[in-house]
Amino acid sequence: MNYFEYKGDELFCEDISLEQLAEKEGTPLYVYSKKTLLQHYHAFDDAFSDIEHIVCYSVKACSNINILKLFCNEGSGTDIVSGGELFRSLKAGVDSKKIVYSGVGKSAAEIIFALKSDILIFNTESVQEIERINELAGSIGTKGSIGIRINPNVDPKTHPYISTGLKENKFGISIDEAFDVYLAADKMENIDVIGVSCHIGSQLLDVTPFVDALAKVTDLIKKLHREGIAIKYLDIGGGLGIPYNDGEKATDPRIYGEKVINAIRDIGCTLILEPGRVIAGNSGILLTKVLYTKVNEGKNFVIADAAMNDLLRPSLYGSYHGIESVHKKDTPMINGDIVGPICESGDFIAKDREMPDFEQDDLICVRSAGAYGFTMASNYNSRPRAAEVLVDGDKYTVINKRETYDDLIKGETK
Repeated sequence: MNYFEYKGDELFCEDISLEQLAEKEGTPLYVYSKKTLLQHYHAFDDAFSDIEHIVCYSVKACSNINILKLFCNEGSGTDIVSGGELFRSLKAGVDSKKIVYSGVGKSAAEIIFALKSDILIFNTESVQEIERINELAGSIGTKGSIGIRINPNVDPKTHPYISTGLKENKFGISIDEAFDVYLAADKMENIDVIGVSCHIGSQLLDVTPFVDALAKVTDLIKKLHREGIAIKYLDIGGGLGIPYNDGEKATDPRIYGEKVINAIRDIGCTLILEPGRVIAGNSGILLTKVLYTKVNEGKNFVIADAAMNDLLRPSLYGSYHGIESVHKKDTPMINGDIVGPICESGDFIAKDREMPDFEQDDLICVRSAGAYGFTMASNYNSRPRAAEVLVDGDKYTVINKRETYDDLIKGETK
């Protein structure tokens, strides 16, 4: 369930009219529902209540520090992939011992920042990275706690750009090579080997690939235990998908939890989970206003004030986002494209879509924009980024101000 619903003919976020929000804060505008964020967080967390686990919310999905703080207050840690995400997490008050540092390309400066911050674990992705952490930890008189990200070569059956567990992907170390890498890492003076990590992809709607990957990973953990390497944590990443359209059916977190727990119950590890999209995705929308409409050679175009710099997923992945009118329209449906002002043919929010016959100045709600929406936004074409608001009942807070033209040139030298 989410709290974006029509009341009469008008779309609301919780108890606030989206039209009134647009009038006060302008468009494009990202709108998040606090009730939906918390509901989705607890639905996921509760699914694993029968075992020792840590939820480390994936910062890359939606990284505003107000949202990170919201989850932190519920006991969440964070999964990070950069020094900037570590900085955000610490600013939000996240316990450093609940921070997991993933990612294939950690710089020396980022590693030192994380070591000094005393994070829980680095999920390492190459032999050279492990050697670098060992070297840097020794240089500052500490040890680095690591896991190794295993590439199990399991097909996640998702978009190839967000598949991460196949042998042709850049992520992790092959499961066939992992055992020897663990033995070598365990001998390093400034390394504590405490974890195994596995993340096979994003937007997964079928639990079967998770279970297939876990069968391989748990076999490795048992083999490591027999060698005296005490694996304390199993990080199974995130990746659980959400329904972006009526034809998709998401996996119930309870079913996911049951299958995962059954697969790992006997290995004696604390489970680390990195949900992102499944919590944030349907907790946020993008509001945009129609600037113009036109017909070219019989094709309908709706030109909105939101563009690919605001929401990149449709242009990057061909992703589907539900489209609704903020005011229900008693008009025939048309087929057409919703496009933005950017000078690229790939700048679109919806393509060849059946939609209401929008008119100039109508407000459009772009659904399922809470994950990988604002976090992927840019200033391409020198467009200021949108504002973000968090709705709580009949009140809202601007949690990120709309950028100005002065913000665009901040840091540039004359």
